Amino acid sequence: MPVLVPGRRLGVLAPSGPFERERFDRGVAVLAGRYQVEVAPEATGRHRYLAGEDSARAASFQRCLDDEGLAAVVAARGGYGAMRLLPALAIRRPLTVLGFSDITAIHLAWQARGYRSIHGPVVTQLGSQPPDVIARTFELLEGRAVEPLSGTEVVRAGVVEGPLLGGNLSLLASLVGTRWMPSLSGAVLLIEDVGERPYRLDRMWTHLALAGALDGIVGVVLGEFTDCEENDATFTSREVLHELVSALGVPVLAGLPIGHGAVNHPVVLGAKVRLDATAKRLEFLEGLA
Repeated sequence: MPVLVPGRRLGVLAPSGPFERERFDRGVAVLAGRYQVEVAPEATGRHRYLAGEDSARAASFQRCLDDEGLAAVVAARGGYGAMRLLPALAIRRPLTVLGFSDITAIHLAWQARGYRSIHGPVVTQLGSQPPDVIARTFELLEGRAVEPLSGTEVVRAGVVEGPLLGGNLSLLASLVGTRWMPSLSGAVLLIEDVGERPYRLDRMWTHLALAGALDGIVGVVLGEFTDCEENDATFTSREVLHELVSALGVPVLAGLPIGHGAVNHPVVLGAKVRLDATAKRLEFLEGLA
């Protein structure tokens, strides 16, 4: 995978939804303090719930893919719409993509080709991230090693190794049955989500299981599940998720600071990790390179 060098070109595009300009500008300023940032002209568009028409967003992404001098791109935000672009993209090289949430559609398409990418803050999130998250983001973009991440709760103890795959649970379920869904066999699966009631988390997970997408998974990492509670319910999303993932019979670690919470630590998808659920640690054995 291509890695960045300080002072080199970094693209910013909007493959999904529109965004708040103030938060976007703050994030661009963070990136511009280290790289030469080039914002795609289509990034500031809007069409209903999308950041512009599909044709404009796809053309913007394709220009980045075709630009051999560009090592990486960062998504402006998530929302919805990235999966609509997949049929239009000619993916001829492993351009590094940074983003999360709806950008999981791009990550999955990359991993289906054996490429790596970075699940981490989008531009509109960068301006509010603590210094250690920003530093870690730069380290990953530049191909350097990073410290392990700690979880808060052992759901099922054990130690396993495998490539880290996954991202947003909703997007994983949505891409089942398409050619952009990679095999998860042998992988440590990362999942996170926002605004999904417990029964919907159950439905998406069950869909993955019934489709055979969870066959062969060696471990599970649970990131943040933000605003996922049912009003006045006698159960929690945590209880539902833990019951579902425990049924796989593999090591599971919960409570990692990844996703839609206040802090979103970046990780390289497609790279080998060691999940030590017993010690509440996720170690990174590989980076982008």
